[in-house]
Amino acid sequence: MGIIKAINLVHEYIKRDEDNNVSDIVRALDDVNIEVEAGQFIAILGHNGSGKSTFAKHLNALLAPTEGTLVVDGKNVKDEKNIMDIRKNAGMVFQNPDNQIIASVVEEDVGFGPENIGVPTEEIWERVDNSLKAVGMTEYRKHSPNKLSGGQKQRVAIAGVVAMEPKCIIFDEPTAMLDPNGRKEVIKTAHKLNKEKNVTILLITHYMEEVVDADYVYVMEKGKVVMEGTPRAIFSQVDALKEHRLDVPQVTLLADELRKSGLDIPKGILRREELVKALEKNMAR
Repeated sequence: MGIIKAINLVHEYIKRDEDNNVSDIVRALDDVNIEVEAGQFIAILGHNGSGKSTFAKHLNALLAPTEGTLVVDGKNVKDEKNIMDIRKNAGMVFQNPDNQIIASVVEEDVGFGPENIGVPTEEIWERVDNSLKAVGMTEYRKHSPNKLSGGQKQRVAIAGVVAMEPKCIIFDEPTAMLDPNGRKEVIKTAHKLNKEKNVTILLITHYMEEVVDADYVYVMEKGKVVMEGTPRAIFSQVDALKEHRLDVPQVTLLADELRKSGLDIPKGILRREELVKALEKNMAR
């Protein structure tokens, strides 16, 4: 069953001058059609300004569509009476964890969300325990978030969302401010929640290597979905990805160049191990 369905979704940002007259209209989403099934791990790729973060904000009802329809967990985001239910079931993790962490102790921060929605105290602490365990941060529960690394802070922010027990978590460029190790921690955590807790994941990113293990990928540019398919299908189209200003992972790029030079290398190489096997087959011939 679909947990998210966008049908011809349009969002326009209206700019006004000093006299409050409309000076410009920017169409950030232009007839976007995206469908997500419950339990999937979906990645949305795009360069800066592609509209992917605008789309993410619609999923949590932070923005409302200008035109078209967006349904989250069976509820239309345009209907104001649905907003609280949508936000309970579609959690958001943003770029900067410091914008989501408000308490001075990790466990208190994780428990803040459930407390806000009226969860009984005993259940709050049970959720805190489970959420910290899910993101691998149990040993830091008494620590100050200020003394954690960027990746650890982001995992605390994720734990705070998990404690709300949403059906879906939207990661809006969650690794943009992290170093490579922190990025790996966060993506690994997202996959763990997807596989072990069956939480639907939407990962908004411009890092190609982060989408390798996704179930399905959408590529956006100038507010439109310009490509879609499995990671292997997307990575098979190296030239098209370059046209959309996306960096192609080195292993995929190398495989593509080797194939163009005449070696029998399959399209859509995703991992170094795959390329090594392909090269071994060529050497054995």
